[in-house]
Amino acid sequence: MTGLDEHVESHSDSKHESELAASETDGVGTAYLAKSHLINQCLQNEVGFGRYQWELFILSGFGWLADNLWLQGVAIILPQVQIDLDPPRVEYITLSVYAGLITGATLFGSLADVIGRKPSWQITLFLTGVFGIAAGGALNFVALCSLVACIGFSVGGNLPVDGALFLEHIPQSHQWLLTFLSAFWSVGQLIASLIVWVYTMGCLTFAMFFCRYAIFQLQESSKFLAASGRDEEAIHVLQYIAKRNGRNITLTLEKLKAANPGASDYSENGSVASLLKKSFSVFSLEHVRPLFSTKMLFINSSLIILIWGTIGLAYPLFNGFLPLYLADKLHASSSTNQTYRDYSITSICGIPGSIVACILVDWTRKSGKFTIGGRKMALALSTILTGLFLFLFTTAKDEASDLGFSCAASFTQNAMYGVLYAYTPEVFPTPHRGTGDALCSAFNRITGLLAPVIKIITTSRDGGSSSIGANAPVFVSASLFMVAALLTVLLPIETAGKAAL
Repeated sequence: MTGLDEHVESHSDSKHESELAASETDGVGTAYLAKSHLINQCLQNEVGFGRYQWELFILSGFGWLADNLWLQGVAIILPQVQIDLDPPRVEYITLSVYAGLITGATLFGSLADVIGRKPSWQITLFLTGVFGIAAGGALNFVALCSLVACIGFSVGGNLPVDGALFLEHIPQSHQWLLTFLSAFWSVGQLIASLIVWVYTMGCLTFAMFFCRYAIFQLQESSKFLAASGRDEEAIHVLQYIAKRNGRNITLTLEKLKAANPGASDYSENGSVASLLKKSFSVFSLEHVRPLFSTKMLFINSSLIILIWGTIGLAYPLFNGFLPLYLADKLHASSSTNQTYRDYSITSICGIPGSIVACILVDWTRKSGKFTIGGRKMALALSTILTGLFLFLFTTAKDEASDLGFSCAASFTQNAMYGVLYAYTPEVFPTPHRGTGDALCSAFNRITGLLAPVIKIITTSRDGGSSSIGANAPVFVSASLFMVAALLTVLLPIETAGKAAL
């Protein structure tokens, strides 16, 4: 008898009681819960982590890279746009990109729970590349803002899907790699600081899309298929991945169906048109209610969405205008090259943060009745340190201090985002993961939309300080990071050491 056979047999005896209790906590039905456990067993013990997942890791990383590439690319061109196009307020470009990000995150994240992860994963970078190339030829400020909004729409739908898709293809033993994807985030910022030109960024993004679509044969998530009642397709996906990894699986369609015979929690049948119509009304609460279905889920989902929103305002208040802050700090002795040099150094310092985050997310220790460490501790620690370094940045009096504190903040911010992007999809179950990620990402972008508004209010037309003070946006950013750290401590669910449903 195989390990999976034994799992199915032993599972059937006390199945109803244990699954019912788990489903009340996880917000999923017993049919999907049983299938998810079998798929997790198959991924861990038979499919393993091999060639397919390594390829998926790199290509999913392109999504992280593209997201920050364009966010920082927009920030980087602000000083030059101010010179070349003389707009009434250069911050309107940042407003445009965030307007697009909100729409894209909501739409594509929601679509992932209705028509699957694969379509959104493939099309987002294609659209980003097209609009990015077009933005390189914008002839005026209005055209540039319009195309930047389209870029935001495309790239904004990428991250809510990428993390979910990668998580659902890997065994529990390798879930820490979801944290390491944040290294691509810093690489994106570094590339943006070195390239600067939007034509080049558009072509680079299009090349990443080509690798995803034409070179790699992406499989739909087996967990999404099982949640949709498409058990046979789920088995085919597992068989394909196992074969790519040079392995075989013993999990069969009969065993998967036996986990909950005749039952299927979710079924997405119908034409493409009907599915699209349903996806546009996805916030009809079919995938939202389960995220708040119990007291623990309500508290955890509410807090994680609030944390995303708080960080969503804090991060762009500093990073979205960092080239402007650096240029203003250098002032009399400054040059554009010197500003971008310091910005590139700051970008490089963010990359090691991903490595530290990977070490911290699975580090846990028992202390009496309590367990310390894990995702929550790593997230709280990196967030509070980010706030501290930004407070110190506002007190800096020379270039060395400015650069040092911005580098330290870049390091801790990248560690923070690495943990946040790992914890969030882990805490949402597969049937509703896309919607949960979409809610977090959309709220993150909505609050981010306020960043340029605050920047406009607190600084004058020529970049000088208003009565509020030039450091006011950075001070607000630092304070918000501190608030986010406090909210993290209050999260009731820890995902370290647990297989994602």
